[in-house]
Amino acid sequence: MTREQLERTLKQQQTDGPIRPIKMRGSDLANYDFSGLDLTGADFSFSNLSGANFSNSILRDANLSFSSLTDVSFENADLTGANLNFSGMYGANLTGANLNGVSMSFSGGGRNVRPPELRAEPITLTNLLQRPVWGVLIGATLGALLVYGARAIIYFTNLIVTAKDPLLANVNRFIAVQNITEGIAVFVVTWLCSGWLDRRIRPIWLRHLLFSVIIIPVFFVVSTSVYYWLGKEPMEALAKMQHPPEYSQNSNAPWFLYVIASLIIGNMFLYALRQGRQLTRKISEQEFQLLNMEKLKTRAELDALQAKINPHFLYNALNSIASLVHEDPDKAEEMTLLLSKLFRYSTGRDGSHTSSLTDELDMVRTYLQVEHVRFGGRLLYSVSIADQSLNGLQIPQFLLQPIVENAVKHGISKRAGQGRIDVKIYQQTDWVYLSVHDNGPPFPNEMGEGYGLRSIHEKLRLLYGDDARVELQNDPYKQVLLAIRLNQLSTNSQ
Repeated sequence: MTREQLERTLKQQQTDGPIRPIKMRGSDLANYDFSGLDLTGADFSFSNLSGANFSNSILRDANLSFSSLTDVSFENADLTGANLNFSGMYGANLTGANLNGVSMSFSGGGRNVRPPELRAEPITLTNLLQRPVWGVLIGATLGALLVYGARAIIYFTNLIVTAKDPLLANVNRFIAVQNITEGIAVFVVTWLCSGWLDRRIRPIWLRHLLFSVIIIPVFFVVSTSVYYWLGKEPMEALAKMQHPPEYSQNSNAPWFLYVIASLIIGNMFLYALRQGRQLTRKISEQEFQLLNMEKLKTRAELDALQAKINPHFLYNALNSIASLVHEDPDKAEEMTLLLSKLFRYSTGRDGSHTSSLTDELDMVRTYLQVEHVRFGGRLLYSVSIADQSLNGLQIPQFLLQPIVENAVKHGISKRAGQGRIDVKIYQQTDWVYLSVHDNGPPFPNEMGEGYGLRSIHEKLRLLYGDDARVELQNDPYKQVLLAIRLNQLSTNSQ
């Protein structure tokens, strides 16, 4: 979509009625000019916006999360409520931008960002405990409750085991089971309600209030059920005793204190579950962002390698044409047409870094035709593939051309007599081999890599890691041998 088309779309929406937010999720919008446009609520998430211009634009509540915002200009833009989480913002210009309510978690820092206007760090139990005053008080309270509860369990368990009076043993068993059952019920209800409350209720205080209202009847149902199951008989027998040894109705605390205990524990569980989900979500988002950034980095490196190969080849080809313009214009014309065919292949790659083996070999044949026009009978060549089923394999573009170019430059051109280049593709076990042989001078024992071989090494490393290698051989004959595991190469159905 061009800028003119985008402006027409926005004007048409304004004419037709309420503006519907623009949806351009996952788009390649590098260096696009959005300056001065009203993009309220637009969705640009997972897009490449590197170098884009949003100067003086309106991006209220826009979603630019997980996007590449490198060198983007937000100068004087209105970003109120925008989502910039997990976006690479290195070099972004935020001079004069309205950043009220902007969310920028895990984003690279842009230039001229005003820290006080960014979203505050969320309050979690972890950072609360790290604070010097409140952290100590909260931690001490939690520690006291946990230790007190653990010792209460030990105390009642000991009474049940050591009691000589069966009635007291049954009473203590009822008290222990009642507390354990209520604890289990509180956690189960919290676990069942927490997700629903997060989805339906936005204010946090209202979630805890509604949850407390749910917990109270649960407390009474569980307490009553356990009482009639284990407690009714021993407690009634205990009440009939004239001198109860340890328990009496008056020694029991008011019922609402026990309800408060369940409410405190339940709300703590609710808070912990919510923080756990947020932490898990953040970890997942960070992992996704890291993977996405790694992919973008690999793609950028491959683009850089590709950009260097084309001028390198063009320089050599144009020199060849220039040498023939006056000596043999027909040959110069033929080479020019062949060169245009090569560059149609190069520029028509549609953003992909791979092509079929058939297309790659066709490009190599065209290149060798260019050099054959230049060298005439001094250059013989062949391009062969042992198994036609390999034709559909997808390999990196311009993988073979730099090697063939080196064979011409450092092999054939060094010979006084006839030179020969043979390109062979074959498979052995689970490896695919791409061989470029020439009959020029052998490789020296201590040979440094020129740009062509370095680019091949880098491409194979980025794409296949240890599942690919490059070898220079003089024995049994001189060749550059590329090996790639077959399972690493996808197939394009012909």
